[in-house]
Amino acid sequence: MEFFLTQEALFLFVGLFLFGAIASFIADVWMNDGGRLANLLAHGAAMIGSFVGFIMAVVVLVNGRGVNWEFESAFPLLELSFRLDGMSAFFLGLSACIGVLASIYGYGYQRHFIGSGRLGSYGFFYNLFVGSLLLVGVANQALFFLLIWEMMSLASYFLVVFEREKIENVRAGFLYFLMTHFGTAFIVLACLLAYHATGSFSFDAWREAFGTLSSGTEFLILSSALIGFATKAGLIPLHIWLPEAHPAAPSHVSALMSGIMVKTALFMLFRFFFDFFQGARVEWGVAFLIIGAISAILGILYANAERDLKRILAYSTVENVGIITIAFGAGLALFALDQERVALFALAAAFYHLVNHAVFKSLLFFGAGSVVSTTGTRNTESYGGLIRVMPYTAAFFLIGSLAISALPPFNGFVSEWLTFQVLFVGIVGAPLAVKSAFLFALAALVFTSGLALACFVKVFGITFLARPRTDGAKDACEVSWLMLSPMALLSIATLALGLFSSHVLSALTGVVASIGLTNPATLRFPFLEIIASRHAFADVLPLAMIAIFLVITLAVVFMTIRIMTRNRTVTIGPTWDCGFPLSGRNEITATSFSRSLVTIFRGVLRPTRQSMIEYHDEQTRYFVKAASIETGLQDIYRERLYYPAGKMLHFLADRIRRIQTGNVNMYILYLALALIGALLWAARA
Repeated sequence: MEFFLTQEALFLFVGLFLFGAIASFIADVWMNDGGRLANLLAHGAAMIGSFVGFIMAVVVLVNGRGVNWEFESAFPLLELSFRLDGMSAFFLGLSACIGVLASIYGYGYQRHFIGSGRLGSYGFFYNLFVGSLLLVGVANQALFFLLIWEMMSLASYFLVVFEREKIENVRAGFLYFLMTHFGTAFIVLACLLAYHATGSFSFDAWREAFGTLSSGTEFLILSSALIGFATKAGLIPLHIWLPEAHPAAPSHVSALMSGIMVKTALFMLFRFFFDFFQGARVEWGVAFLIIGAISAILGILYANAERDLKRILAYSTVENVGIITIAFGAGLALFALDQERVALFALAAAFYHLVNHAVFKSLLFFGAGSVVSTTGTRNTESYGGLIRVMPYTAAFFLIGSLAISALPPFNGFVSEWLTFQVLFVGIVGAPLAVKSAFLFALAALVFTSGLALACFVKVFGITFLARPRTDGAKDACEVSWLMLSPMALLSIATLALGLFSSHVLSALTGVVASIGLTNPATLRFPFLEIIASRHAFADVLPLAMIAIFLVITLAVVFMTIRIMTRNRTVTIGPTWDCGFPLSGRNEITATSFSRSLVTIFRGVLRPTRQSMIEYHDEQTRYFVKAASIETGLQDIYRERLYYPAGKMLHFLADRIRRIQTGNVNMYILYLALALIGALLWAARA
């Protein structure tokens, strides 16, 4: 296993993705097979490359020994520096695991594009995306990190616009391109400020400079990093690209974007606040608590109001990123308040939910992709009764829904319950102002937990239960084993991460503590050693109580069935319909299910309604020929924030354009004035 700690392993890891990118493109151009070989090469290389990355991460975590690789570059200031420590190995292992499963799923999912002539370019950008996604957490030099970050962003853009004949996909891609580079601009600013303060682009130099920066410089660096990475993470109000881009991309790419890519931003925020520039003030923790709470509340509200299956999952990602940010902010505030033991536990809870969300959100996107591929639509109003024709997909989607709804014994329950306990500790031990932020975050978490359950009751019920509403749902069929097997493995993972929570939490605490926040040897589990108050808090997951509950439930169900069916014959017949034939039109819809919630929160969601009535006789208008009602939501962020900002930018650009007179003498004057200004600045410096 020592091979996976060598440079040769790194070359193999990177080379597999480069091979997959180039080979799939060439195969699609040269081979006259409709893209079958390109599809195999693209996903096969990405799967093997991800598996090699996973083994590298596991070896580092098991050995407890990090490794650094550095290579000279022909470009000044750019150094190809890799650092695989405990934290980056954890993130690489998680990303690679999802990359393996997404590549297996993608090979089956993309087969319906065979013959389209697109699989070569798709394979090129898919391998670049997955490869850069896995490398971004391993980069140990700012310019090298920015290079990989930009590669990840550009490759994912081309995957978002993969089905470019759909105008909505092109628009989603443009918005994603715009927002991701808005965020990148602030990340670049943070890196330049850090370089100016430390004299180096090396992350190791930034770590060594801890404690030597002025408070103003540190504030500028951290605030720039927060804006830049919050844009990629999809925190409100910088989230507007996320519900547009996720539905447009292929479903396994959506799983990678939602399950892993947005987490790269949270991972880098952790690096900036706890690894590079430790000792942030308590105000930063309060800010993260508030931002996370608002994102969680509004994210799940928009998810409840949506009808598009993949947009629902995208808004749910906003909610879960908010929950992770809440735990992250709690850890930041508690560290500032010198409560290191509980703060470390809070960060472990944040990373626990990060892992859990990567698992169950990938599972849900895989399930959504299976439904979309067989029905041809993302509109949940067009589904119904799919459990009869897609029983395995329905079972796996149900497991994912239970996990994301935080129901025991699945993984989502554990990480949210741990976050609750962290917030309780913060309320008890924090000053009044900080306590208010903890209370607000706690209330938000309670609120979102209930709404998440309502959301996925709607999603699963409308999609899989009752009767088919359209011919597409009626003619649907189960997907291939290539698409089912990753869902099965993720379903097992959701249960395992819940049942073995104490072991997972112990491992995550060691990983978080490995960056030097405190001595991990003094913070080993059992879990109650972290909380330090045995009688004030519950265990992580009371397995004995859950087992007893399940046994009693199964016994009651069995006895009920026996009593009801004893000495009786069961006759199956049509449902009594009061003289009217029942059909899918009589069922509750996704819109009607969430209508009361939309009405209650209409001040935030801003629902719209358009009515259209067609009459047989336009003169008298006594007899209605047809009537329709279309409902929707107003995007208050675009209307109140982005549209006014765009108009202001357009106004300023129009005014600035007037200096372009077309006169060469004027341009020479501008250059002379700029040169004089630069000389005066240099003389002053």
